[in-house]
Amino acid sequence: MRFASLGSGSSGNALLVESRNTLVLLDCGFGLADVTARLARIGLDPGDIDAIIVTHEHEDHAGGVARLARRHELPVYLTYGTVAALPRDRAALPETVEIDGHTAFAIGDIEVQPYPVPHDAREPVQFVLGDGAVRLGVLTDIGAPTLHVAQMLSGLEALVLESNHDRAMLEGGPYPPVLRDRIGGQFGHLENADAARLLGELDRTRLQHVIAAHLSKQNNTPELARAALAGALGCEPDWIGVATQEDGFAWRQIL
Repeated sequence: MRFASLGSGSSGNALLVESRNTLVLLDCGFGLADVTARLARIGLDPGDIDAIIVTHEHEDHAGGVARLARRHELPVYLTYGTVAALPRDRAALPETVEIDGHTAFAIGDIEVQPYPVPHDAREPVQFVLGDGAVRLGVLTDIGAPTLHVAQMLSGLEALVLESNHDRAMLEGGPYPPVLRDRIGGQFGHLENADAARLLGELDRTRLQHVIAAHLSKQNNTPELARAALAGALGCEPDWIGVATQEDGFAWRQIL
């Protein structure tokens, strides 16, 4: 199984997961031309995608889903709450598969286990994806980790983990208090130190990849995110990958 990011951040998110004959796209916060160009950079065409799974309705995760799905007749997997929260023009999907936030389902060769997270959306979920041998966990857009989240992410081979902001940069930055409170609150985004604390609580014995994701351009740096997560793992900061807004990250193989 392998995975790659087309971009990660407040301007758009999309993650690819491939196993044998199945390729799924997790979220699409990019326009049709943009996502097509980003796919081409890693040797893919939109027609290669078998399905789209969606974490929640926010524009940077779902803004490009409908156009991509309609153009290429792709099924879209998402919770009832996410469907209900989509604007009317983005809710007109060619095939909608409503999922339960606690119930696993399969898309071809990939098993997908959703799990609910605290975030300021209607019915947000994140996902663990596996092929029967290895598993990838994805956790972005979460305000505060829960015990259930930690249980879902323990014992994985790969993890894409939100490191959205540095608390000191957020508190001393240009954002108005209301926005700072939203980002740093229990239904906002995960701070570097909290991400590191969560990582330190997990069973990490099988981890081959850790990627810091959804970094804020205004309130974080790759160096700070890497240092925090590396401290939890006791590894060199360069071992930690970073998903950037512009380029995401290239294919990573899970063995």
